[in-house]
Amino acid sequence: MTNNDILRRLRYTFGLKDSKMISLFKKGGFCATREQVSDWLKREDDPAYLRCADIELAHFLNGLIVDRRGEKEGPPAVAERRLDNNLILRKLKIALELKTEDMLEIMEAGGLKVSPHELSALFRRPNHKHYRVCEDQILRNFLRGMQLRFRTD
Repeated sequence: MTNNDILRRLRYTFGLKDSKMISLFKKGGFCATREQVSDWLKREDDPAYLRCADIELAHFLNGLIVDRRGEKEGPPAVAERRLDNNLILRKLKIALELKTEDMLEIMEAGGLKVSPHELSALFRRPNHKHYRVCEDQILRNFLRGMQLRFRTD
């Protein structure tokens, strides 16, 4: 999955307008313009399409965490220069304050049955012997399940 696709899916899931997305980027420590946001949301075949870099998506996800959970004391979170699906899944879990049971329900709603042990392996450190890479299919099904759970219309 591309960062742009993730951004589009999150926008649709939460019904975010451009101004709210710009606000989330700002809360994450990045000043995005309306034109940038618009170009990130365009399809790949559009000539104005602009690829969303990992650090830009990390700023957005950090802003989503701050927006949903509030500012935490201390220095603001630093946006990661490299994102992988495991980190994206972790940031969404934090932002939405999801417990294991919630994650499993969302995964199942998205069409993927995952055991609690398989889920916990996605959140381990990469050097842990039971670490599991979060494939695109897992993240895609999780985002689909989030749409079913959080989309209000």
